[in-house]
Amino acid sequence: MIIFRGKDGRTLTVEDLRGATGRFQYELVGSRDVPAEARQLHQFAREAGEQGDYSKALALLEQASLLAPEWPYPVYDSAYTFLLMKDFDRARDCYRKTLKLSPRGFFTAITAAHTLEKEERGELPPGIYLAYLSLEWLQDPTEKARSVRELVKRCPQFAPGWKELAALAEDDGERLAALESGLAADPDAETEGMLLINRALLFDRQGDHDRAILTLGELALDPSSPADIEQIAKACLAMIVQNQSSEPQ
Repeated sequence: MIIFRGKDGRTLTVEDLRGATGRFQYELVGSRDVPAEARQLHQFAREAGEQGDYSKALALLEQASLLAPEWPYPVYDSAYTFLLMKDFDRARDCYRKTLKLSPRGFFTAITAAHTLEKEERGELPPGIYLAYLSLEWLQDPTEKARSVRELVKRCPQFAPGWKELAALAEDDGERLAALESGLAADPDAETEGMLLINRALLFDRQGDHDRAILTLGELALDPSSPADIEQIAKACLAMIVQNQSSEPQ
């Protein structure tokens, strides 16, 4: 049974959605032929980074990349390390290189590169991406909620902030307003995908199943969608189809 047909004639069927979990394993991208030595160096680098020895971590990551030049993981971790060092220029360059190796995304590289490029052009305040990333380190829900609201107030043109605010919303009206604000703030492809998915789920919950399926189907079939967005969209479609089939006729 066809669930969605795109403008180009491609379709999504129930069988296409079977087993969709919404998970995508970025760590497997480009890892098939990685030498054991490169993997070991990468692990040592991560351990050094966790201990705050960023210089050692970067040296080990560079060695791992030389042994496995098509593997995005060491380059991505180098970008993150430079970010922690507040070397935003080199962080941006490494995120860009990560996306050359994995064009459909690699963990947060799409959002990171897009934001750091905006910082470089003066469209966003310097350090906004690091401030956003720091939200992940907050364990107290109340403190995190306060920090998210402060981030949006400080920088309303930063789309990922609205994505986080939507997750905190107490009702559908507030949630939709935050999602629409994020979509209007020139989001990167990863953030845009998540905003659209969450808006589609909101529409579905309100009974507008067709509009939800249209959004999710387009994301699932769009070859430019980040890899994880494609998988999440398929999983959400599968959930909607299952819920509809279980509704009383």
